[in-house]
Amino acid sequence: MALACGLDRLVGDPPWSPHPVVAMGWLITRLRRLAEAWAGDRPWALRLAGGAIALELVAGSGLAGWGLERLALTGWPGQVLLVAALASALAGRSLEQAIGAVLEALAPAAGQTAAGKPAAEPDLAPARRRLAWIVGRDTDRLEARGILRALAETASENGVDGLFAPLFWMLVGAGIWSAGLWHLPGPLALAWGFKATSTLDSMLGYRRGRLTWLGSAGARLDDLLVWLPCRLTALTLPAAAGQPWRGPALLRAACREGRPDPSPNAGVSQAAYAQLVGVQLGGLNHYGGQPRPKPLLAAGRPAPDRAAVERMLSLNRRLQLLWLLAAALLLGAGRFITKALS
Repeated sequence: MALACGLDRLVGDPPWSPHPVVAMGWLITRLRRLAEAWAGDRPWALRLAGGAIALELVAGSGLAGWGLERLALTGWPGQVLLVAALASALAGRSLEQAIGAVLEALAPAAGQTAAGKPAAEPDLAPARRRLAWIVGRDTDRLEARGILRALAETASENGVDGLFAPLFWMLVGAGIWSAGLWHLPGPLALAWGFKATSTLDSMLGYRRGRLTWLGSAGARLDDLLVWLPCRLTALTLPAAAGQPWRGPALLRAACREGRPDPSPNAGVSQAAYAQLVGVQLGGLNHYGGQPRPKPLLAAGRPAPDRAAVERMLSLNRRLQLLWLLAAALLLGAGRFITKALS
């Protein structure tokens, strides 16, 4: 798992490499067509079809991961493949690259011309286009301040969804194996099962049209699987900032401020980062031209700037390392206690 985290940070998700999420997305698209052709506009049928899609996708992804785990137990070629497969479930590097691309497009925003005249208004179109690849809100009219807020909210929410939630389920699988239960699904099976749920939610988990019913099973399952990793992230995030004693207070504040958010997890994760970094998140967004207000988080703090976004990404890197170190210490302590009792 440590090697997988390092590989993810080193290469991310290169476009030339096949990725499991692409296969999951391909399968979801085809299953959706079949489901809608059968269910039509009947809510009960759409819910039933959505549950079947979730069961097939999550179970199939978990079984595929379990098969690779069986292969890894046969020798080093399988172990190399296992490391690469585990890395594919993490999105630390790809999240940083996506956010960095938007920040790069925002870079020529200020300054003066060589003649000493004020620089022209920055062209925000490239930054808006790149931002649209990673957020669901409308970006075509966002000013620089709105773009930076969107980046800060993405760094905090997707830090949990794309990095700490799959890492948490990997650690659960590693704990199962560390208990000597090698015949059970391990870190890759659980990580890919979670990744399937996350992909299903991102593609079908919308409250509009037929997806209101078709995507409900995947959305609820994703909420359930992210619930504990999200709160564990809020509890341990201050440790990444060198302030571990703030963990319980930050968790309480994040849960309190994030409660009004429609998502049981997004508001909590964003509130945790907002409180720790000291910036205000939330406010009015537009989706498909329709306004959608979100609760203010850390209200009264300054708006996020480039430094705040970069600090959130830095916190993600540090916390990932702390989780791995803590898991190694727990594993070592468990082995020591087992030997002492035997």
